[in-house]
Amino acid sequence: MEPFPDLQTLSDDDLKRLIDELTKEEQEVSYRRRILHGKIDLLRAELQARLRETGGKSVLEEVDVDRLAAILAGKAAPPSEG
Repeated sequence: MEPFPDLQTLSDDDLKRLIDELTKEEQEVSYRRRILHGKIDLLRAELQARLRETGGKSVLEEVDVDRLAAILAGKAAPPSEG
């Protein structure tokens, strides 16, 4: 982000141009924000649908945390690929 200019040194035309540039940038950021919010909403809806199907159980409940901790600590061999 560029530093904010010294406004007293800008001409009227420069001020108008800067306003137009920043307005355009704000519109682009706003559009991107709306797209991101839409994606977040879709992901949340998918997660809720999955949780309804599993009765609220997470796939993480099937993870053996102790075994994973041992693997990460180098104390156990990783599971064999089958």
